[in-house]
Amino acid sequence: MTIAAPIPTWTWSEQRLQELLQRARAGRSLKPASWPEERKCAVALSFDSDHDTFELRDGGKSISALSQGHFGVRQGIPRIRELLTRHSIRASFFVPAISAIHYPDEQRTLIEEGHEIALHGWIHERNTLLDEATERELMYRSAETLERITGVRPVGIRTPSWDFSEHTLKIAAEMGLLYDSSLMADVDCYELLLDGKNSGVVELPVEWIRDDAAYLVMDRWGGLRPQISPQDILGIFKREFDAAYHEGGLFQLTMHPDIIGHRSRIWILQELIDYIHSYRPVWFATHADVVRHVKEQCGCN
Repeated sequence: MTIAAPIPTWTWSEQRLQELLQRARAGRSLKPASWPEERKCAVALSFDSDHDTFELRDGGKSISALSQGHFGVRQGIPRIRELLTRHSIRASFFVPAISAIHYPDEQRTLIEEGHEIALHGWIHERNTLLDEATERELMYRSAETLERITGVRPVGIRTPSWDFSEHTLKIAAEMGLLYDSSLMADVDCYELLLDGKNSGVVELPVEWIRDDAAYLVMDRWGGLRPQISPQDILGIFKREFDAAYHEGGLFQLTMHPDIIGHRSRIWILQELIDYIHSYRPVWFATHADVVRHVKEQCGCN
């Protein structure tokens, strides 16, 4: 196997490095002084409905792999919906446009139940492999598709695989999106700076340690195998929530219907919700509602 030569970044000028760093940079923290009804902290649950797109994105034709994505539709989403309904929790679902096209009734039902449908690419593409024009066209086309199917224009985006090109923020700002949820510079919401200036897009940050896929995905062709039990994952999520509660901040969690939706894994979410409910009431909210609240609290435009 031929190993590609390293990119000679040591030859880059300081100006070039600064320009790269400033394309999408964390600005002012938008942690609010209080949450609605004086709740101690906010809890933002999210689900990335990748479904078939994870295999389709790379031109994959494995029926077996496609069936794993289909599990999210047949088993994962119904279990998640039942759990959220039982606890009167509204959540955010980040949906590739192709998933919405293949399963439109799923998206319409989620909207009817009060959940948020937000952008997650066209076919779970990798943003950093696209030129600016292609990335822009796919982002706009995805927004139009979700609006046509659900009747609601999406206000937020989570880029597929949290991939973020040097053009992503500029396009999101052009589209007038309220927020992004793909970056990891903080635990609370913050301003996103584009070339050193406030872009108007708020970041609601994610983290791999608050993502079910980081612990539970198996690569059948490689050496990656889940090596951690649901009980241990629950322990990590509890510790993350404990800290958010103590700090009066935000607890955000990313899950996938085809991963968390299995019998032994939906248990993690059920136990976590029960644990959170054992504390003084917290605010369960969609990502969009969290961002609207922090913008109101900080007096942002």
